[in-house]
Amino acid sequence: MDVLIHLFVGLHIIGIASLLGGFLTQMKAMGEGTARFSPAMLHGALTMLVTGVILVGLNQADDQPVDNIKIGVKLALLIVILGLVYVKRDEEKADKGLFGLVGLLTTANVFIAVLWT
Repeated sequence: MDVLIHLFVGLHIIGIASLLGGFLTQMKAMGEGTARFSPAMLHGALTMLVTGVILVGLNQADDQPVDNIKIGVKLALLIVILGLVYVKRDEEKADKGLFGLVGLLTTANVFIAVLWT
């Protein structure tokens, strides 16, 4: 079970890297007003959602404690991120505020995962 959990943690981190990397690579474009939500950002958010749900299930199946409030907060942030990226994915230019919000929420999600104990 541990190998399976570690596998999905790795996939979850790849999803975070895709979402946050898509944001960070377009920071200059955001300043110029030409940033857009890339397919990598959408796929990263979807990967985070699927692997996160699987990780909660695997941890509960392995009788490990799961902080449901923490998971709920992270899920709420991810749903907002996913909604914004999905709805705005086909637009030629993303609004600076919305694009920045996605980066902020993604960063907050990372820090909640790491610091909330």
